[in-house]
Amino acid sequence: MRVRFFFITPLVVFFGCSQNSTTENDYLINEIEFVAPASPGGGWDQTARLIQEVLLSEDIINTSQVINIPGAGGTIGLARLATDSQDRSMKVMLSGLIMMGATITNNSPLTLDDTIPIARLLGEYEVLVVPANSPFSDLASFLREWKADPGSFPVAGGSAGGTDHMVLGLLALDQQVDPKVINYLPHSGGGESLAAILGGHVEAGINGYGELRSFIESGRVRALAISSPIRLEGVNIPTFLEQGVNIELANWRSLIASPHESDENIKTYIELARRLNELDAWSDVLIKNNWTNLFLADEEFKDFLVYENQRVINVLSSIGLIND
Repeated sequence: MRVRFFFITPLVVFFGCSQNSTTENDYLINEIEFVAPASPGGGWDQTARLIQEVLLSEDIINTSQVINIPGAGGTIGLARLATDSQDRSMKVMLSGLIMMGATITNNSPLTLDDTIPIARLLGEYEVLVVPANSPFSDLASFLREWKADPGSFPVAGGSAGGTDHMVLGLLALDQQVDPKVINYLPHSGGGESLAAILGGHVEAGINGYGELRSFIESGRVRALAISSPIRLEGVNIPTFLEQGVNIELANWRSLIASPHESDENIKTYIELARRLNELDAWSDVLIKNNWTNLFLADEEFKDFLVYENQRVINVLSSIGLIND
């Protein structure tokens, strides 16, 4: 039997996997495919590959591969997961705040309600950066110029309505700028938006810290602010809050499954998520990437999604991305 996992990701990644009907080598799953609903290099892709690495190293799975299906904030992958009733392989997908925002903003006919929630795994904070040769040395200098003419300042990020877009919209609201005039350039994944930032094609960019970390540390981009409530340990980036800007936002990532899955398969997915969360190797991954453990599984995760969906609608409405 084949098993697949899809990753969603406020934050979006698919997983595909196959389950062995025997207990050979005590693998929970023999063969698994991790499908990331975004381009390589972004947060969903990064998370999928790290989960794959940990599960392989701990002999919880036997073999696997990561598949990328980019587009529309993960909703292309979501549609495939939710509607493909002919595929008899097991599947899970990495999803999150980004995908939730994209389904609302794009008026998607399919939403997370059309999937089966497995578990919320982690949260990641957002960072506003500028190219290394930018004249802006800090958030204050950037805001002075940006507020004067926000339409002339292209800012790169992930999909429209995703976490990156929400941060820029919230920044506009805080600075009394009309969110409808900001110049946000959406990309299908973090890898594409990073290319725009590194190439100097935009004035600034917003992405998760994990995606930007190596570029910040190498000096290829300059970090101006991070959306965490307090400074992250070992990370020398000032928060928005300490600089007088009222923004605090975490992009969460989770696992979902097809509505056509059997109850037995769903139990296997939940067990896989619980085992992952209990591993020291996974804790090390979270610490290394400055990700926050936000684990919720099964019914608790379902309850969270109801609350979070309404919160996202409120945020997107306030920044003018959807009509009330």
